[in-house]
Amino acid sequence: MTTIYDAIAEPRRRRILDLLRERPRLVGELVELLGLSQPGVSKHLRVLREAGLVRVRQDAQRRWYELRPEPLVEVDGWLESYRQLLNERMDRLDDYLRELQEKEKHDGTEE
Repeated sequence: MTTIYDAIAEPRRRRILDLLRERPRLVGELVELLGLSQPGVSKHLRVLREAGLVRVRQDAQRRWYELRPEPLVEVDGWLESYRQLLNERMDRLDDYLRELQEKEKHDGTEE
């Protein structure tokens, strides 16, 4: 079974998700937009389906692929702790830059 993380590790699959975020698409349209072969796109779509990130809707002879964003909640939860870490580091950088600016102002007025 393919995990969400396995599925999104591949850049072309992330690009497919980006395209499906805009709207449902047919395989042929994805082939055109991605510049990949039809079997290649189908392989990536199969992986995304197995991970639960994409669903297929049959419409007569056409198969529409749609994004299922719900599984991405797990990824978002995992990334949250990293966002907090990044925010803390950015806050520290802001503080440091403010200190440098104040020091420059102070040093410039004494001359």
